[in-house]
Amino acid sequence: MAETRQNVWKYVAGVLLTAAILFLIWYFSSVVIYILVSAVLAIVGRPLVKHISRIRIGRWSVPRWLAAFVTLLVIWVVFAAVFSLFIPLVANKMYQLATLDFSSVLKTVEEPIMRAQEYLHTIFMMPDSKVSLSDIIATSLSQIIDYDTLNTAFSSIINIGISFFIAFFSISFITFFFLKEDGLFYSMVKAMFPQRYQDNVTRALDKITILLSRYFTGILAESAILMIVISLIMKIFGMRTEDAFFIGLVMGVMNVIPYAGPVMGGVVSVFVGIVTPIEGYTVGHTVAIIVCSLLVVKCLDDFVLQPTLYSERVKAHPLEVFLVILLAGSLAGVVGMLLAIPSYTVLRVFAKEFFSQFSLVRKLTKEV
Repeated sequence: MAETRQNVWKYVAGVLLTAAILFLIWYFSSVVIYILVSAVLAIVGRPLVKHISRIRIGRWSVPRWLAAFVTLLVIWVVFAAVFSLFIPLVANKMYQLATLDFSSVLKTVEEPIMRAQEYLHTIFMMPDSKVSLSDIIATSLSQIIDYDTLNTAFSSIINIGISFFIAFFSISFITFFFLKEDGLFYSMVKAMFPQRYQDNVTRALDKITILLSRYFTGILAESAILMIVISLIMKIFGMRTEDAFFIGLVMGVMNVIPYAGPVMGGVVSVFVGIVTPIEGYTVGHTVAIIVCSLLVVKCLDDFVLQPTLYSERVKAHPLEVFLVILLAGSLAGVVGMLLAIPSYTVLRVFAKEFFSQFSLVRKLTKEV
């Protein structure tokens, strides 16, 4: 009886400790995100640090701090090179939207809109009126996208830029020390647990490092493949190079957000097709080409690439992953969907190490 009571208190203490850790993670979420991003960058850059550290010139060898600094520079140069390729595309599209005459654009799709208006009149038995659906859409779009709206968006971009600078400095600083002192991240996490749990924490961190490394590299590879394939398909159909690569960029970036991201990217892509249709095609044909191409590519992605990434790479059942993403999206929106799988992976690994005596935990973590 005493032993049973002791076990109950141990489980209660474990649950309270887990709840306290989760609360601290939520309360200091921005700092936690900086640390996690830095840890991922450190994992990516660790092989380069080791390679640079082996360089010898006579009796002089490259110190660890210099190898870490060079590796950090290489990481940011790669990111800067990638962003520099796409920033002009985004800036050009923003300028086009700011100077766009929506009335002239809607004239190209006036016939389908008139058919839709007649259909609505017939279905809902609305009386004939002089109200034009085209004029309503043009007025609404003009109110949404004008210079005042873009100025407000520009102010928001400035605030985002300031936050980005703080994040950039923080992540760079933390990543440098993670690269310089191998095992520092492990020491930080293990310091939050009692001595008797150190081995469990070490095993959990090893598994998390492997699973998340596979997940993030897979997600980046998937987005890059989608971006290239979609851009090439749009180019094959005759779309202008900048528009083709812009649609590929949007779909590749938005694909990082499970399920909801491709839908939002598809809406933006269709809008681009309406604004700048493919030469020699009508707006309707351009939209049909974009929609059909994206549907085909996404079906291949959903049935070939994503099952490998979202289930095999994190060792979870596809239905389990879908429900986790759905719950995370309900709780925290797009950000929740973005962080759902990595967070769930961490929780599953720690649950296996500390709560494996429960049958539900054993069932959910048997593949981990």
